[in-house]
Amino acid sequence: MLSETFPKDLQNPVNLIAQLQKQPEKYWQERGFLMAKDLFWQKTQRVPAYKKFLAGRNINLKLPDTVSDFDKIPPVDKDNYLRKYKRSDLCWDGNFSNQHWVISTTSGSTGKPYYFPRQDFQDQQYAVTAELYLRTNFEIHKKSTLYIVAFPMGAWIGGLFTYQALKNLSKRGDYRLSIITPGISTADVLNALQNLGKDFDQVIIGSYAPFLKDILDEGDRLGLDWKQYNLGFVFSAEGFSEDFRDYVAKKTGIDNIFKKTLNHYGTVDMGTMSYETPLAILVRRLALKNQNIFRRLFPKASKLPTLTQYIPEQFYFEEVEGRLLCSSFSGLPLVRYDLKDSGGVIGLEEVKEIFLKEGIDLSNEVKLAGISDTIWNIPFVYVYERTDFSVSFFAFQVYPETIRKALMEDKAREYTTGKFTMLVRENEQMDQVLQINIELKKGFSESNETVKALTEEITNILTAENSEYRKTKEMYPEKTVPEIILWPYEHENFFKRGVKQKWIKNR
Repeated sequence: MLSETFPKDLQNPVNLIAQLQKQPEKYWQERGFLMAKDLFWQKTQRVPAYKKFLAGRNINLKLPDTVSDFDKIPPVDKDNYLRKYKRSDLCWDGNFSNQHWVISTTSGSTGKPYYFPRQDFQDQQYAVTAELYLRTNFEIHKKSTLYIVAFPMGAWIGGLFTYQALKNLSKRGDYRLSIITPGISTADVLNALQNLGKDFDQVIIGSYAPFLKDILDEGDRLGLDWKQYNLGFVFSAEGFSEDFRDYVAKKTGIDNIFKKTLNHYGTVDMGTMSYETPLAILVRRLALKNQNIFRRLFPKASKLPTLTQYIPEQFYFEEVEGRLLCSSFSGLPLVRYDLKDSGGVIGLEEVKEIFLKEGIDLSNEVKLAGISDTIWNIPFVYVYERTDFSVSFFAFQVYPETIRKALMEDKAREYTTGKFTMLVRENEQMDQVLQINIELKKGFSESNETVKALTEEITNILTAENSEYRKTKEMYPEKTVPEIILWPYEHENFFKRGVKQKWIKNR
């Protein structure tokens, strides 16, 4: 199966890096489309559920010759496809129970959890992706490395998937790479760092951004000198601001944020699909300084997206009306799968042109950033919060990113972990109330002054960044003030230890 879904020339990271630098973007885009249409054709022949899905929509089963033809294939999602058919019928040749799977589950943040089976080739595919950035960014072929896997180690994809990938690439590349898997235990992560960190040339911590904030806070509380270690960070699961990246770099003494920090874009549905290359980080940071560039790159942006680069032959992305579709062999083969993410796709050459129109030569900026040896000729995909990952308040949307930004302010950082759960409830008068439940740091307790300060900070940032909130606030100044509730550290109501943080609670 691996040879069918994962071409041999993509299995050797050293050769692949050379090809990504040599071959033009068009070459990779064409290969991506060939993969996607071949996947479609194989599914029409070998996946029982897909045959039924297309038959019910009177689709003419022929191989799409052009991108326009491919665009006519109806998208699938959890509701119209995955949950509608038997699990076995979603697999190649209707075979589920006789396969060798590792099964992961969604977190259930947006509804009932769904279980996704994964095969060996996906572990190997992620191992190649990880090897690309571990060589390019962290030079693991030159340095002894400790990778602390601080992603959840349960049935979620982050921890176990990362461990499997690291184990695979470590054996294949004969790297001096050691792995420890404390998961989301702050104490165990810090113990591993303090006891093992100085035995290696570098330490990489893989973590969700909010959990890393916990680790940094607890390290500070214990008097840990972060700068005594040569640190790098790999993030996943959700976006974060450049302010947060700067905060991490300053706190830990990172010398090159373009190489020593990166975020994944991945889902349980398909695995790790793309990640922030040094160029993607540079483009994102430059766009924040130039609103014309920002609007041209992200024309429908209401907030800062995560910007990554991807290999189209592994994951073929499309943008349809501001939503992201993806086609990939994955565990359950999926064609034009609606990821329920808002975002878009933009080519490398298009990005260069956008910068040139503003009088900026991107190649010069690359040289100034010291990342010339990391540039690959592949397209970008950008993603905002999930389209179903917000709360509706007075008929407009409030997104977690805005609240995160407020909690990154200096004063808020002193006594909050940065974690929160947002919901909309109705009071006795049946008015909507925007309730924000916030976790305090260990050793801090609730006070009227703290609640007042956070209420003011969050109200101010909502007013500044959300035009609909601002207009509504002018009409209903009292009704739009958020209700701030502070909770002790790791309180089981919203911040139970060992589970992924839920930013939204739908009532």
